[in-house]
Amino acid sequence: MNSLNLVEDTVIQDWLITGDGSGKTVDILPVTDLSNHTYRLYRFLTDLEEILHNIDDDYSRLEAIRPLVRRLLISSEWLQYEFINPNPETGWSVVTLYDEPNYPLTVQTVAWYPGKVSPIHNHATWGIVALLGGQEKNTLWKQVDNNGLIEKVGEVILNPGEIISFTADAIHHVEALGNEPTISFNLYGETDYEQRFEFDLENQTKNNF
Repeated sequence: MNSLNLVEDTVIQDWLITGDGSGKTVDILPVTDLSNHTYRLYRFLTDLEEILHNIDDDYSRLEAIRPLVRRLLISSEWLQYEFINPNPETGWSVVTLYDEPNYPLTVQTVAWYPGKVSPIHNHATWGIVALLGGQEKNTLWKQVDNNGLIEKVGEVILNPGEIISFTADAIHHVEALGNEPTISFNLYGETDYEQRFEFDLENQTKNNF
């Protein structure tokens, strides 16, 4: 796995994906605290909870959360090792980093075998994915009718250290590029499962996912 490279001369980019399929670059907002102290997961979750309590708009939430995720990437080396190799049968694996009843968050690391491709889907909640290793292609789609007809809008290639964020209605699928597993840190809000769909491109339909 590639080591996470966040040195000053490395060009990295953050992205915001919305329901119309647009993938626009966003400012890499400054991390306000770069002290020598490790940014512990419990501190990250506490800071995150405060944002969720005080900010209702998902766009503003994503803008406030991205610097916290970047601080976690920069100061918490342990995060790079909190994954398990992909399952040979499914081609992917998930490690849950935190799970608590009535806490509306999913915090996990995800690993994909090279060449593995996910279904086309939305998440029905806001989400942030930070790439820790490998290279990942996100193909972006937009829905053009209520039955599940979609069309491709574009692609975003993620490299280690880059962050991609999604609104609840964003539609994408991911593919692990290169010849090594893709490892990512994934953070999602509370999912509305009635609105979470997998899209069938051939039949132009969608089903709950």
